[in-house]
Amino acid sequence: MSDRPSSKFFYETAKADFDDALRKGLWRSIISWLTQSNNTLLPFDEVRRSIPVHNEHSIGVQQIEVKKIVGSVGRYHDFDRVFLPRHGRTRGRWMSIDQAHLQDVPLPPIEVYQIGEVYFVRDGNHRVSVAREKGQEFIDADVIKIETPVPIDENTDIDALISDQERIEFYQASRLRILRPTANIQFTIPGQYTKLLEHINVHRWFMGNEQQREVSWDEAVGDWYDQVYQPLVHLIHAQKLLEEFPGRSEADLYIWIMEHLWYLRQEIQQDISLEDAVAHFTEEYARNPGRRLLRLFEWIGRWLGEENSSGTGSV
Repeated sequence: MSDRPSSKFFYETAKADFDDALRKGLWRSIISWLTQSNNTLLPFDEVRRSIPVHNEHSIGVQQIEVKKIVGSVGRYHDFDRVFLPRHGRTRGRWMSIDQAHLQDVPLPPIEVYQIGEVYFVRDGNHRVSVAREKGQEFIDADVIKIETPVPIDENTDIDALISDQERIEFYQASRLRILRPTANIQFTIPGQYTKLLEHINVHRWFMGNEQQREVSWDEAVGDWYDQVYQPLVHLIHAQKLLEEFPGRSEADLYIWIMEHLWYLRQEIQQDISLEDAVAHFTEEYARNPGRRLLRLFEWIGRWLGEENSSGTGSV
């Protein structure tokens, strides 16, 4: 009789491993939510678009450090910053990889992009997740290296680098610093400056429609800053909203409140003042222990519902 464990043993072990990893991911998400810290994988496309690059070339299969894998090409919503699973729907593929590890079945190298000293998974997110959960320090990877003059390692705040580049591009496109030299718009979250350009374009359209004439870009930028952005920023400071959203900037709140204003107007189908939108936004989202805990329990309930309804998935 063979002493080799049965397939049921490997399945049950992999199932327990995934459940444990999913619980860890849940608690990391909770801690991140409570502390308002970033726990998400970095999206490769956004990083590459925002950081200057020279060229890319294959350097073949290498052994790379697992801890230096910080992002993904397409699965950054499925795993957190340390590649713990965030959803039950990753179960099937994750367990199949874990069972292969348990049975010493060799797996092909993952595929990654290298930018600076960090890596973004092109193919093999589940293999990285299992490797990290098993405490594996190195993993075989087929590496495509992208050259960049910006020094980047696993300790680099890439979100800040992206925001810096986006800010430069925004000032170049909008000419705001030329038109309003004292303007200083800074976000704490990447991907927000393009929204400002959209706001300016919409504002320009409304100006032209109201005045029945062609409005120049420079005129629209200046009027948006003076009549839309600055009044809301003054309101944010007058009501001390930055104290309610620690670690965020006035520009962050501008975007969130304007989006909230649009949502309210669509929801109730009538005009809402900026002051009312600010008050409603603050009531809904400001730092409040009781309200935050209530929303936390609602989120956990939704998460548990999703997990219980998910199957093992296909391999």
